[in-house]
Amino acid sequence: MYKILCKDRNAKRGKFETVHGTIQTPVFMNVGTDGAMKGAVSTQDLQIIKTQVVLCNTYHLHVRPGDNIVKDMGGIRKFMAWNKPVLTDSGGFQVFSLAKLRKIKEEGVYFNSHIDGRKIFMGPEESMQIQSNIASTIAMAFDECPPYPSTKEYMQASVDRTARWLVRCKKEMDRLNNLDTTLNKSQLLFGINQGGTFEDIRIEHAKRIADMELDGYAIGGLAVGESHEQMYNIIESTVPYLPENKPVYLMGVGTPENILEAVERGVDFFDCVYPARNGRHGHAYTNFGKMNLLNKKYELDDKPLDLTCNCPVCKTYSRAYIRHLLKAKEMLGLRLMVTHNLYFYNTLMEEIRDAIEKGCYKEYKNKKLKNFKEAIE
Repeated sequence: MYKILCKDRNAKRGKFETVHGTIQTPVFMNVGTDGAMKGAVSTQDLQIIKTQVVLCNTYHLHVRPGDNIVKDMGGIRKFMAWNKPVLTDSGGFQVFSLAKLRKIKEEGVYFNSHIDGRKIFMGPEESMQIQSNIASTIAMAFDECPPYPSTKEYMQASVDRTARWLVRCKKEMDRLNNLDTTLNKSQLLFGINQGGTFEDIRIEHAKRIADMELDGYAIGGLAVGESHEQMYNIIESTVPYLPENKPVYLMGVGTPENILEAVERGVDFFDCVYPARNGRHGHAYTNFGKMNLLNKKYELDDKPLDLTCNCPVCKTYSRAYIRHLLKAKEMLGLRLMVTHNLYFYNTLMEEIRDAIEKGCYKEYKNKKLKNFKEAIE
């Protein structure tokens, strides 16, 4: 299922075969929370800009339109007209970040919908059932996302609960994949390592879940307020205790710099809202830093966003025109910015895979980081 094709020190170049297609790793997953990219980017656009995997969210699709509706429509891939893999986040992060009122118990979490206030219960079994209805390629285990910072005592209790929930997730996933009514009977399950910035808790939890023979393993609970150095240290400390023959997914990370550093430490999968969110706010990612297109100096600039980029946007439109669209609040401006940024991220991952294959990843990383520091604001 997952095969390492080559390594350059700890950086891995692999492929992950799924029922919905093969994923070349390292990979960046484009975030389509509600089954769509924010910024009016269509699934046809995603094909053109080299997207391999779309990430959708269990919680959001559960509250709207409802996972039963998604199932009745043939699953999320058919619903959104996407023919490649989809990963669904378990909903855990959204439950803990969006719900104003919530109560955590051993059976799961009681909370109110952020949309209409209705009472909802979600536990490991419910999360697996919702993700099974959505029929994603990869389902994430339901976990508690402890706040940062947390005391060591709270963190340990939280991680122990997450470990117990993972056992229940796996049992329910196995049951669902054997039902005649299940749309994707080959749905994969990734477990999530937690522990905040406590290295000993992270390592012990990694050892604990590594024995469960899951399809992949994620590192969660980072990029929530800790320093980059703390994040890199936790990745470096934790990855060696996760199975090498399974993909490692760093959840919710991050900037191009974060990705380059994490690949060097053995991470395979990434996702982040940055390229789409920052694009909608006028920030373009380029090979020479991040550009704030709202700056007046771009008002008469007839160059493309990035002179080295081959995306459809850079081949066609000028900085001045896109800036005008953003200032005029035309939706096309958002669409062009998000399209370019996602293309940039997907191309970055292509370059990373190529550098690992050539055995020159460290040199590539250092050169890329140096270019990014040449700010063009």
